Amino acid sequence: MSAKTNPSPDVNSAIDPSRALVPEVVRVNESRVARGFWPKIRRVAAKVPFASDALSVWWCARDPATPAAAKGLMLAAMAYFVLPTDAIPDFLAGIGFTDDAAVFAALLAVVGKNIKPRHRAAARAFLDRLTGDD
Repeated sequence: MSAKTNPSPDVNSAIDPSRALVPEVVRVNESRVARGFWPKIRRVAAKVPFASDALSVWWCARDPATPAAAKGLMLAAMAYFVLPTDAIPDFLAGIGFTDDAAVFAALLAVVGKNIKPRHRAAARAFLDRLTGDD
């Protein structure tokens, strides 16, 4: 295939569920998530009701026991979350994170069975440390 018919992953292809498992797209998403997930989750964890789910997905995606297909989809969802521009800008009060919440809800419906109690416990522990609840 030529470069014209098989472009390098851009923002749209990196979050396209039909391409989420393409190795090059997975690498782009891994890089995007590695750079952006922790800074963003630290900034918004207290503001978004799905922070625990996002963190559970993070730990599940990092778990060697998680199947590659589930990891690819998880990375795509987390890459969407860290994008500075998405369907509904995050800075819009009240509705800015609804698209991100919808992406995580859809992800959990598809691959949620891969999230184990240990992933959820790690998410809760992080949120407790962040908020000072022990």
